[in-house]
Amino acid sequence: MALFALKLLLVLALLLGLTLLWLELRHRLRPASPLRLQAGPFEVEAGGAGLEVSGTITLSNPHQRMEVMVPEIELRPTLLGRGDLGGITVSSRIEALHPDEDSRPDGYWAAYIVKGNKSTQARIRISLGGSGGGSGGQALDPALLDTLWLEILWINYGPFGRLQRRDAILVPLQQPVPLTAEAARWRQGDRCRVLPVGTHLLGVLDDPEAVLRRYAGGLIQPGDVLTIGETPLAVMQGRYQHPANLAPSMLARLLCRVFHPTSSLATACGLQSLIDVVGPAQVLGAWIVGLGLKLVGSKGWFYRLAGDQARLIDDITGTTPPYDQTIVLGPQQPAAFCAAMARCLGVAVAVVDVNDLGRVKVLASSPNCDEALLERALRPNPAGNANERTPLVLVRPS
Repeated sequence: MALFALKLLLVLALLLGLTLLWLELRHRLRPASPLRLQAGPFEVEAGGAGLEVSGTITLSNPHQRMEVMVPEIELRPTLLGRGDLGGITVSSRIEALHPDEDSRPDGYWAAYIVKGNKSTQARIRISLGGSGGGSGGQALDPALLDTLWLEILWINYGPFGRLQRRDAILVPLQQPVPLTAEAARWRQGDRCRVLPVGTHLLGVLDDPEAVLRRYAGGLIQPGDVLTIGETPLAVMQGRYQHPANLAPSMLARLLCRVFHPTSSLATACGLQSLIDVVGPAQVLGAWIVGLGLKLVGSKGWFYRLAGDQARLIDDITGTTPPYDQTIVLGPQQPAAFCAAMARCLGVAVAVVDVNDLGRVKVLASSPNCDEALLERALRPNPAGNANERTPLVLVRPS
């Protein structure tokens, strides 16, 4: 009987191993486009009748041999502001800047082939103006404008089929004046003082070091600890995507049902974003082991075994607009970021995840950072979880 049970366990383990191997191979060999869209610098200039936003995007193909066609590309700009924007006109234009073809003067995007290890560019122009000068017209009021959310809908066509991609770039139209030391309003904490530091709405066009220097450089003193939220850092690293870019697998559609409804892994796209990072074998294996340990009274093992991203993913509605339309992953290499920023700024730096329930998680910190101090200082969540736009918090020991 014992020998039969042992053989049965070995057969089950073999079947599980083969299943995980099959899932991993199927995932890695799935049809996918190698093209990547990268935003270049964007500029915002005041024109005669409004604002002109211009910049470039790069479409690159890192694959050695595969050639991918881009037959269609469409711009979908959306304005975010501080009031009614109904009277503002928005027009957009995209101009191809191919290295081997001339641009068309009529603005038509002709289907283009991006060869292996090659790239091409395009220039984008967005014009913002008032509704006209008639009796019912409205002049452009720049004070109403805050942010431009520029979605780019483009088709990838190749051996993998026809895929529609949906990427987005956030362009700040205004930036607040950095807080001065004289105007700073510190909050008294537990054996420390805390200062939430406001910024503009951050995005992939922002350089994290430049953001920290601009908004906190004039406030920091030796001994301070500068913290940044994990989500603001992640969006500056471009670690967000629209659910339309995901193709949920059968595993994601089935396994997402076992998570709590409020979890970011409780939707097929949310769980698929984790699968795309760590692979289906690790996700399914973590769930099986976690379930077994949970039955004997040990909880939380799925998140330990599935990797850090399992806890850090924010599904749609989980972040501030316009990122509430996207799935945001956790930041990339936060420890290296903290070490580099500490060397540049001369103070300790930490990446944190804090909520209104008093939970403080320090994802990473620079060497010799006092994490116990951060847990005391950040427990009241001074940065907030709404639209405060204070992703930076400066902590000063008493």
